[in-house]
Amino acid sequence: MTAKTENYTLEMTKELVKAYAEKPEKETVEFFAAKFGKTVKSVVAKLSREGVYKKAEYVNKKGEKPVAKESVADAIGNVLKMTEAETSSLTKANKSALEKIFKALANSVPAAE
Repeated sequence: MTAKTENYTLEMTKELVKAYAEKPEKETVEFFAAKFGKTVKSVVAKLSREGVYKKAEYVNKKGEKPVAKESVADAIGNVLKMTEAETSSLTKANKSALEKIFKALANSVPAAE
């Protein structure tokens, strides 16, 4: 049986973990990949094994965390007291249109029944 070869020395690991903890960004990962002659995936895997890697969260063009179209349709359905079938049909609409409708509903005064 052959001995397992370590890809990262203890010193490399300490330096990488310390730097990433101070600045957990894509640029830090890319810097150390180039410095150590490793791939970005390798560095990410090492940081993950060390328990410090933080997956980048996706944000939309406005810099906000995206909301699923189904969630907007459900919110409209709740406000208008729609059935599940009616609410599910809303999901076929354009997301920006649904968001505008929900915003208008949120700012409106409820009609008397």
